[in-house]
Amino acid sequence: MVTAVPDQENIFKSLIKTGKVTEFGKDHRLNEVTNYAQYKQAVQIRDYEQLKPYISKIKEGKHNILWKGQPIYFAKTSGTTSGTKYIPITKDSISNHINSARNALLSYMSESGNSRFADGKMIFLSGSPTLERIGGVPTGRLSGIVNHHIPNYLRTNQLPSYETNCVEDWETKLDKIIEETINQNMTLISGIPPWVQMYFDKLMAKTGKKIKDIFPDFSVLVYGGVNFEPYKAKLFESIGKKIDSIETFPASEGFFAFQDSQNEEGLLLNTDSGIFFEFVPAGEIFNENPTRLSLKDVKVGENYALIINSNAGLWAYDIGDTVKFVSTNPYRLVVTGRTKHFISAFGEHVIGEEVEYSLMKIANEDNIHITEFTVAPYVSEGEGKSYHEWFIEFENKPEDISIFSKRLDETLMNKNSYYADLIKGNILRPLKITPIRRNGFIDYMKSIGKLGGQNKVPRLSNDRKIADQLVQWVEN
Repeated sequence: MVTAVPDQENIFKSLIKTGKVTEFGKDHRLNEVTNYAQYKQAVQIRDYEQLKPYISKIKEGKHNILWKGQPIYFAKTSGTTSGTKYIPITKDSISNHINSARNALLSYMSESGNSRFADGKMIFLSGSPTLERIGGVPTGRLSGIVNHHIPNYLRTNQLPSYETNCVEDWETKLDKIIEETINQNMTLISGIPPWVQMYFDKLMAKTGKKIKDIFPDFSVLVYGGVNFEPYKAKLFESIGKKIDSIETFPASEGFFAFQDSQNEEGLLLNTDSGIFFEFVPAGEIFNENPTRLSLKDVKVGENYALIINSNAGLWAYDIGDTVKFVSTNPYRLVVTGRTKHFISAFGEHVIGEEVEYSLMKIANEDNIHITEFTVAPYVSEGEGKSYHEWFIEFENKPEDISIFSKRLDETLMNKNSYYADLIKGNILRPLKITPIRRNGFIDYMKSIGKLGGQNKVPRLSNDRKIADQLVQWVEN
């Protein structure tokens, strides 16, 4: 976008102007900061743990800590290392969450000419809108908070009912959602792909029909939170026809990007919505002083860790996602993985984008549908070499899993030269596939209390915590 860089510069100035009167701003002498170079010296990149002392003060009811006044909400989210995280949403930042979703739909309507879906019923598979109060601040899941801000003109067409959305148990909630939607004219369905698939599976089991025959006017699927590719084939097979889909990139910390075109790759970065973005070359994110770039200096094809500064009071905050630009005019990107979700047990640094690409390439060539998967290292402590173990739940299994494994390994070696060197150097043996029985991943998520809502299975782990638990759902 022609205005993207100037918009980012204006947001930066605005953030500093407000930030310098806060406790965080005084601690970091933001009153002396007049440009981005000075800001990088004043404020180090941080994760939630390093922001936690400030969050604790807000939870005690104190004002002007990270942003002026108090947040109007805390978005409660599960952290992989920090336990429950409380992310502030302020009066200034709430519009980023609400308007970005609206803009994604308006962009789609403008480009496609399809506005008919707005006349039918729409569903968003979300968390409970029930809120508690912490330090006087209403607190809940982001999707539940956003539920309180759906415009009136959409609310009449929104399903499920408020009462059903408040049900905490995912399976009970899903049964109620099906009761409320099965006889309705559903035109738009939105949610994280694995949970949309679960909804479709239950609908098909109940009716014996494909989704297109249950909802003939269903024409738009909105999703986010995970890479769509591993779920795409099965979702469209369940629907029974190809329909338009809109990808979004929301998080508790902000709504960062959305798909603005059905014809172009990538998601349009939200450059004028209260967030100043920074980008760190992904390989440097754990360095003491990593390179930090503003939008004007990013390059197409590079893998970056995404850092945000926002009018929610998040400063140089590492959200844990990695992205890669596919265009800089306009600024469009794809999400490539998580900074903490990688395998480098042997120095290979394999990332989410590489495993997803490799698996989907081989699966698509053989018309194999994957329900879910995750990868972990197996470190041999005795006889034999170490390897990567792939836990895969197949919708339809390959005829010869050893040939499938070999081709998958070769594809991953082509994507990651470090991994290739370890295999060719006989340091690692080729990957091993461990098939998981049908619904095994659902049962695993249920066993750890993370079934439904915004929860998702990590693609990669650098240890065997998930792998050791999944063993009980291995196919016999």
